[in-house]
Amino acid sequence: MLLIFLAAMLHFSVARPVVRSIRSAHEFDRLLNKHATETGLPVVVDFYSDGCGPCRMMAPIFKKVAADYADKAVFVKVDTNAQHELSSRYQIRSLPTFQWFIGGKRSDEAKGGIGEGPLRQMTDKAIRQAEIENVQLELEHLMTYFSEVNPEKTAADVENVYNKCVEMNKKGSRCQGSAANNLVRKLRKKYKKSPKTTALFSAEAKKSKESSDTKPTQKSKPKEKPSTGPNLHLATKEQLQEELEKRLDEERDAQVENETDEEEEALDDHYSWVPGPFPERVTIVGGGPAGLAAAVYAARAGLTPLVIAPSMGGQLQGKGVDVENYPGLHNVTGPAVISAMRKQAAFFGTVFEEDMVTKIDASQRPLRVFTNATGAIETHSIIVATGADSKWLGIEGEYDLRGGGVSSCATCDGFLYSGKHVLVVGGGDAAAEDAMHLARFAKVTVIHRRDAFRASKVLADRVKNHPNIKIKWNTVVDKIVGKAIEQTEGEDVDLDNVAKVVTGAVLRGVESEELHEINCDAVFIAIGHIPNTAFLQGVVDFDPEHNGYVQTVGQSTKTSVAGIFAAGDVSDAVYRQAITSAGSGAAAALDAERWLSEEGLGNEAAEFEAELLAEIMDNSSDHAEAGSGYNAYEDAGGRMSGMKETVTSEL
Repeated sequence: MLLIFLAAMLHFSVARPVVRSIRSAHEFDRLLNKHATETGLPVVVDFYSDGCGPCRMMAPIFKKVAADYADKAVFVKVDTNAQHELSSRYQIRSLPTFQWFIGGKRSDEAKGGIGEGPLRQMTDKAIRQAEIENVQLELEHLMTYFSEVNPEKTAADVENVYNKCVEMNKKGSRCQGSAANNLVRKLRKKYKKSPKTTALFSAEAKKSKESSDTKPTQKSKPKEKPSTGPNLHLATKEQLQEELEKRLDEERDAQVENETDEEEEALDDHYSWVPGPFPERVTIVGGGPAGLAAAVYAARAGLTPLVIAPSMGGQLQGKGVDVENYPGLHNVTGPAVISAMRKQAAFFGTVFEEDMVTKIDASQRPLRVFTNATGAIETHSIIVATGADSKWLGIEGEYDLRGGGVSSCATCDGFLYSGKHVLVVGGGDAAAEDAMHLARFAKVTVIHRRDAFRASKVLADRVKNHPNIKIKWNTVVDKIVGKAIEQTEGEDVDLDNVAKVVTGAVLRGVESEELHEINCDAVFIAIGHIPNTAFLQGVVDFDPEHNGYVQTVGQSTKTSVAGIFAAGDVSDAVYRQAITSAGSGAAAALDAERWLSEEGLGNEAAEFEAELLAEIMDNSSDHAEAGSGYNAYEDAGGRMSGMKETVTSEL
């Protein structure tokens, strides 16, 4: 017991977050420099925002990958809402954005919810590149090499070759990294032999980095040593500033040791699904208001529902403005509402699987749900509550400039354009909410193809009266214009994937057909949504009057297939509100519960346990009556006497 306690205490003393939160540009620069000059490890950065749905989806994946690569790379996260300088410096225009740094230089970039596979692949690529560049060519070895392959070269000539390599490195005073590799490659091609190289960063240096990052946090009495710092009474301003930065760095390093991962709280608010030997009774596809309301009702009915959905939480998860049209909620954002719904559903027994459903097989019973990672899941009933995805304009420049200023999530990417001019395309509630959100920190122009908003009167009036919002009526966007980003000095240029950013848009008058260009830094598309029902094609019937929407029977949530129910925006082409989605989710759970009862599909696991226990009890009773129960005294050879004990008496 003592050993277990000591081991636990040791683990506690060295525990540290696998993903470090960056609190300042100075801290980030210091970290890059440290790993560029001391360890050679690549640095992987997650630029995120708390109000961004894809950011929340990627957070646990980023942490998982960071834990797997803890000794091969360094993982950090940067909150773009707090670190404006870093967001501007690295031209972050879409969230989340992942960047990889090798030797202090940015080597790669990916935008959006890329998933675990691409994140691992690009990290593996960075690690391989860092290992390749972990090389140095010393002048002494170069001298020895030329004395063997070309003795006519003078020492001055060899030094000249070496110095050119050092100049190509652009930092430090050694021939190292890619410059050293290029020189070695050229020499091998010319002389058919390579000079001796050594590792720039030893394994011991990396281990010392890990030990310093995970040093015990318990306080120990420091050894007294003479001060080598400046006398603060006589120090200059520069010395005082240097000493202050040094002490702040030390405090920040000590603070990092005691940090816990912020994502832990997000991961603790639900229970993970564990496959069992029996089919699920209710499987809910979708994690928005409809899916979670269905989960609460089904869980309270004792059905232990399984919710399959990514952690994004649907459209409400990406709503950065307060949710004002949901009774009982005041000054609460969309992500907070989803989080509360998940906690409530989990409290009553809902289990969660973070995955995407790809298809449903209704040709046999039980039904089967197929996902990207988990595979096939058998279930007796299914509630489809997958919501809807944003519509796009389908115009020139829209696809190419996604991630460079074209976005459908103002909450995710809006703050990156503080103080800039942005366009919002649309005239419904979504467009009005996006415009109001962006107007907090940017200049907004709303582009609407009609002469009046379709949004609710309250929202429409707010947009019309906001001083930071202008409106262009009877206008559409014909084209989105952009330009290539200028690369910073010393940065590797990928000619196949040149990053571009929005610089403007070409507008067309609906009545006049006249074209004119407007300058802007971003274009936010808010023209409605398309139901996420592609995986149901050929499975259930669709509404003939509303393309993509599932057709339900009468006023119920039943579909054309028994045991499959639809809730929320997948079947509601009229209202499409969070509260109506939650209501239909509750109705779907009630319909599913009644259907299961009518079909006689109960708790198979509990029924199996009850039957097994009853069978055991019956067998035990038979043995007791026949007197043939187990007798320990008979096993002893009859040498003992006493009361005979049977299995029945023990039971």
